[in-house]
Amino acid sequence: GLPCSFQVCFVCGERGATVTCQEMGCDRRFHLPCAVEGGCITRYFLPFSSFCWEHRPQQQELAAPEDTNCLICRDPVEGRTTYGTMVCPACKHAWFHRACIQGQAMRAGAFCLRCPLCQNTKLFLTEMLLMGIQIPIRLVSSWPALCHAWTCPRSCGPLLTPKSRL
Repeated sequence: GLPCSFQVCFVCGERGATVTCQEMGCDRRFHLPCAVEGGCITRYFLPFSSFCWEHRPQQQELAAPEDTNCLICRDPVEGRTTYGTMVCPACKHAWFHRACIQGQAMRAGAFCLRCPLCQNTKLFLTEMLLMGIQIPIRLVSSWPALCHAWTCPRSCGPLLTPKSRL
């Protein structure tokens, strides 16, 4: 095949696309920074894999109760699970935007990330990883502060919600 410098990103149309959809027979390529805009998913664990919008893994299709808001930013979510609207796989009552849970994951890390509502860790973390949420591993010394901030949203709300920083 062509060198990466000639590969065209199906999202932005520019050359230099180095990420390929892992679906057999799919030749879609994209730049990693274009993945979200293109509805792509990258799994950030070994073996690393990426999928285009058509072949990406999806959460179980669920309908959100009427007037459901994101537990993190408190803005409305779409009426069902989509690329941009996710739900906790354990309780199925915690709804959030992909971008909001990605922000929480980056702040909390792998040892503290849990469902903002039911506090489930194992099923929640596994599902988020499979759905392409990047979850960093934090150093041991940072666990107590991060885990405390994650589990006490009333007293630590400003640390958790992006809108509260405005």
